[in-house]
Amino acid sequence: MAKTSSLTSPGPRRPGQVRLGIGIEVIAIVWMLIEATVALTTGFATRSVSLEGFGIDSIIELIAGGMLLWRLLVEQQGGSVERVEYAERRAAWVTALSLFALALYIVGDSILSVLSRTRPASSWWGVGLAIAAAVIMPLLFIGKRRVAKRIGSAALKADAACSLTCAYMSVALLLGLLLNRLFGWWWADSLAALALVYFVVQEGREAWHEARTGEACSCCADEDED
Repeated sequence: MAKTSSLTSPGPRRPGQVRLGIGIEVIAIVWMLIEATVALTTGFATRSVSLEGFGIDSIIELIAGGMLLWRLLVEQQGGSVERVEYAERRAAWVTALSLFALALYIVGDSILSVLSRTRPASSWWGVGLAIAAAVIMPLLFIGKRRVAKRIGSAALKADAACSLTCAYMSVALLLGLLLNRLFGWWWADSLAALALVYFVVQEGREAWHEARTGEACSCCADEDED
């Protein structure tokens, strides 16, 4: 198939780019572990819907990143990519459905929190996490996008888009947490959580498109670069 030959075609720089992609994915997975742990622990402890949603999204991205790391390792070891593409497709379905379910969870939990006037406790841990994610995720996006273009991987390109989406989510999360922390605006947490829904649904659409076509969504396309 054309797609498979594109992924496996040799080139003088390809092995090095695959190794670079593996390194970037390892860093991303380690960060997602930290991000999910801090977000979920702090979110449930402070009853912050936005932190809970951010943490669950991190777990979903962690699973997708693990599948992509496996795909890159198989290529590095000279194995067939066809079976990995099949696994990527299955993982994309699971990721898409999980993200849509997460969006419903956030909407329902946010509405319930507002109606019950649940006041999340303020947390500098959450603020620090959001700031760190806003800095780290764009760097991961740039690295993944460059490698994806050079090795012709739609899956890695979609994963790069998820990293950028996570950066946007961290900014929305940060605003909500700061408004609650500095001004005591308890409803800002639920508002920030609802803002996350937009990005979660976008991620879900990208994963759904990849699952159906095996290609990154057009919204993930980047400009030509050297």
